[in-house]
Amino acid sequence: MTGMQSLPLDPRRKEWFACSMTMDLSPPGRPLRGIAYKLGSVLVFIVMAALIKSTADHVPAGQAVFFRSAFAIPVILVWLVLRHELATGLRTRQPLGHVWRGMVGTTAMGLGFAGLGYLPLPEVTAIGYAAPLLTVIFAAMFLGEDVRLFRISAVVMGMIGVLIVVAPRLSIISDDAAGIAEAFGAMLVLGGAVFAALAQVFVRKLVTTEKTAAIVFYFSLTATLLSLVTVPFGWVWPTPAETVTLIGTGLLGGVGQILLTSSYREADASLVAPFDYASMLFALLIGYGVFGEVPSWTMLAGAAIVVAAGILIIWRESRLGLERAGQRKAMTPQG
Repeated sequence: MTGMQSLPLDPRRKEWFACSMTMDLSPPGRPLRGIAYKLGSVLVFIVMAALIKSTADHVPAGQAVFFRSAFAIPVILVWLVLRHELATGLRTRQPLGHVWRGMVGTTAMGLGFAGLGYLPLPEVTAIGYAAPLLTVIFAAMFLGEDVRLFRISAVVMGMIGVLIVVAPRLSIISDDAAGIAEAFGAMLVLGGAVFAALAQVFVRKLVTTEKTAAIVFYFSLTATLLSLVTVPFGWVWPTPAETVTLIGTGLLGGVGQILLTSSYREADASLVAPFDYASMLFALLIGYGVFGEVPSWTMLAGAAIVVAAGILIIWRESRLGLERAGQRKAMTPQG
């Protein structure tokens, strides 16, 4: 949360960059199907977040991470078996790299899940859009990627939008308990976005040697194991309804990952990537219809700015990709 060197990834979760870099992709040739898969994955991930939110008042975030990760594993394994990729898809050359990526990514997931208990779903979605913007910065810092003025300007623009969304939550004038809780939630989600961006830096290293199936599987496995560390901090016995809901989050997470990967098999990344931002529309509809959350104009304005910045980065990367392809073609000996 998909080449693309610094494109936005899905804030809910949040692993699509790895999918765009998947090895063994056939040349994309069915764009409409790719878009449909992408929209399906975005919707599935938002529904998953809504399910997590519905249990957040009772179920700790660490426990939610466990269910989300553990019950995604069977779905991923079945998919690999059906594709006859189980024997080769899980081989790894960088086991320690998966561990580091898992630690950072699990932290991001836990913070994001915790934030769902404090803030409306659309607001969490909007703040999560900071992750791809921060990825651009971290990629320049840690990977030495060339970041030019256009991308820097788009990142600054996007971060201004994030600040517009977050600012009302941080303007605590009184000791109002609700206001303090909302400010805490905003910081949790923003912290989750920071760790999600850092996780993508690890992913960018992993994709040079690892298959997407391995990256996704070992992340789910690592997150499942790491989530058990939070058991002493207050896991609860979920109700039957909560148990079904939490298992559903894991199954949906696995299905969403499959749809996400399939979208990049069917269409170019530059075509399907902008549809990540359909998550805001889905979040608004589910937030209002299920949780009765009415977004403020400030939040909508900030989200619009962040989305515009993300799309500008995608457009710029697409143009640069075409230019590089043209240069390679021109340098190829003819005849």
